[in-house]
Amino acid sequence: MVEPTPSPEKLTVERGYTAKDFTALRAYVELIAPAVIARTYYDPDADPHAASPGAMERHLARMLDTLVQLAIAHGSTVLADHLRASIKQHGRPKLTAVTFRMVTEAAQLAAAAPHPDHAIGAWLRPRVARRLKGEGITTLGGLVAFCNRRGSSWWRSIPRIGPGRARVIVSWLRRQQAVLGLTVDTDVDSIEAEGVPLVAAALVEVVPDLASNHGASRGADQSPRRLTLAPLERLSVPHALSGADGENRSTTFCYIQTKHDLDALRAYLNRYRDQPKTLRYTKELERFLLWAVVLRGKALSDLRVDDCEAYKDFLKRPDPRFVGERFARRSPRWRPFASTADGSAALSADSQRYAVRALRAAFMWWVDVRYLAGNPWIAVNDPPVIQRVSAMKIERALPADLWRRLRNELDVRCAEEGDSRSTAQWRSMRATILLMGDSGLRREEAASARRENLKASVYGTLARPVWELTIVGKGQRERTVPVSAAALAALRAHWADRGRDFDSTSIASAGASSIAPRGPLLGPVIIPWTDASRRRHRTQRGDALEVEEAGYTADGLNRLIGRMLKVLVETMDGLSLDERARLGQANAHAFRHTFGTQSVADEVPVDVVQKVLGHASLATTTIYVQAEKQRVLEEVAGYYARRTERGSARE
Repeated sequence: MVEPTPSPEKLTVERGYTAKDFTALRAYVELIAPAVIARTYYDPDADPHAASPGAMERHLARMLDTLVQLAIAHGSTVLADHLRASIKQHGRPKLTAVTFRMVTEAAQLAAAAPHPDHAIGAWLRPRVARRLKGEGITTLGGLVAFCNRRGSSWWRSIPRIGPGRARVIVSWLRRQQAVLGLTVDTDVDSIEAEGVPLVAAALVEVVPDLASNHGASRGADQSPRRLTLAPLERLSVPHALSGADGENRSTTFCYIQTKHDLDALRAYLNRYRDQPKTLRYTKELERFLLWAVVLRGKALSDLRVDDCEAYKDFLKRPDPRFVGERFARRSPRWRPFASTADGSAALSADSQRYAVRALRAAFMWWVDVRYLAGNPWIAVNDPPVIQRVSAMKIERALPADLWRRLRNELDVRCAEEGDSRSTAQWRSMRATILLMGDSGLRREEAASARRENLKASVYGTLARPVWELTIVGKGQRERTVPVSAAALAALRAHWADRGRDFDSTSIASAGASSIAPRGPLLGPVIIPWTDASRRRHRTQRGDALEVEEAGYTADGLNRLIGRMLKVLVETMDGLSLDERARLGQANAHAFRHTFGTQSVADEVPVDVVQKVLGHASLATTTIYVQAEKQRVLEEVAGYYARRTERGSARE
């Protein structure tokens, strides 16, 4: 919550307090005698309150009382509670040098207006300020900039800052706009209905940028006009550019019922509605449609080969107005291209080729269903790319010793007493990386893994039980992977944190057979208390009273691992600088590579590793063999070098 707006009281003017008064008061707090203070800091002729020790003490006591009352009214709740408790116990506030400084700062702040450079802790409650600082927000100016950059969902990345608190904070910032000299954008605190801000609920009609289409030159001091852009689901196109009368429209019977290009585009995407990565196709098609309408001034069904070549050039260097930070698709700040760390949006050669091939395939389908008469992309060459020896970044795999120490460190942190939430997060992390690192799962596979698909294998024994997990991986191919005993124990602890029994079974009424527990293997322990989060993590299944828990998304697992690894890099003991760098560069996929390299190093047959990892080709798996050979050669080369150095030293 935000502190009450400070009153415009002029402390140094109306009260008459000066820097000399504050220095004298500090001496008084440090128990210097009033007579000494009067002699040291005041002139009895000019300062009547220094005429006698008694007058001096009364003046300092009144001043201290005034500052304490201002600090209670306008300082942090922690400071106010401390001062009230001290007054209740001693009849007057007992201050140390530290608390005196806090009192004077709070009192002086009460007389001042908020400034962009002020620390957020001076104006917001300590608990809120701590959470904002965790996101790198330290000043009021930084807070306004963060809100404007992130839009209506600015608060979602900050733990325990829900929509209610966020609205209070933004409301206070709006009241201080004139004083701060900063403006909070209109959509920052837009009210949400069913998780979608009302400001972004309506369709957005995009129109051509005539200045770009006609090549109009802009003056050196004139910045490019901001474009109106929107994602596919909120997109509306003027009739003249809709493709209803496109030059490339087929005149024969069309197999799909469409009136214009948008209908045809959605019909094509509908083919992939059951595939989790449909958004990749959506992204390429909506980028091309927006470019065609806004910058080219043409409908999709009017485009020719020269237009496709122009778009290929556009992909190398997208218009800056098409580029922005990542925002939710419902946000008015959404842009088709996400900016990189350096602010650019240049696509790699591989991404450019993917875009061209995706568009060529879409146009080919429109020709096949007789929506278009021809495909202009068949006359366009793919962007050239470098043929790499290996596209997999297996160098992120952890060495055996670091992998072992990481597992041991996680066991220690998962057993720590204290903050139960923090310990539960470590147990989530341990279950995730052991499932990926011991079973070679991709992050999408780990996110979709379910308890009902994990069972004891018939090939195990009582002395050596074996568990197996069936998953659907890349290319919609089903495979079964082994699950280690360590991963099973970690999953049991993780399920206990979620209030679920990992080993419970129920009896089916019809056949009297046992049913294993259902649900995602990995799921968040702490779910933000917001409507959107509750909708996401509590999904209804069948019966109105039957509610099923949702698990992590693939991106959610990646964020969890990245956040916890960052803590380990900073706090884990016994790591060399190189090991901290290796751990800091690791991501969720690194643990899959760790399984590949460690299993090959331990002489597990390559064809077995291939089946566990789900590689379509054995050649892909042999990359791990080459990596192990490289490691052996490097270690032996180091041995040779050390032996040579020892021989030279003896001579």
